[in-house]
Amino acid sequence: MKTLRMGTLALAACVTLATASGIARADEVPMITGEQWMQSSEQLKKVYLIGIANAYQVEAAYYGSKLPSDEQSLIPRFGRGLKGHTLDTVREGLNQWYAANPDRVKRPVIETIWFEMVLPGLKQSK
Repeated sequence: MKTLRMGTLALAACVTLATASGIARADEVPMITGEQWMQSSEQLKKVYLIGIANAYQVEAAYYGSKLPSDEQSLIPRFGRGLKGHTLDTVREGLNQWYAANPDRVKRPVIETIWFEMVLPGLKQSK
């Protein structure tokens, strides 16, 4: 039931954003930073991470069993680098990182995920 509620919340958030913004170019979409992250509820943080996970899964599904090389897409590296993580471990990791680095709250969340979770995960998986 909780999963269904989170999925419904995520869908509602996506529909609201799509309806309110129409078609947006990449330079029109605001980058979510640690400032917004730290001000958000735990539920909203999960919705953000679900959005990233859904984008990952859409691209992975598009490629099917023929995943692109590391040079063609971030998808293979994200998958290997975040292996073993859950939405909760990523959320908690971001909470801890921004709390420990209050002078870096302007850093985009996706950048923090990449440099603080994906890249270290890739080094461990070698």
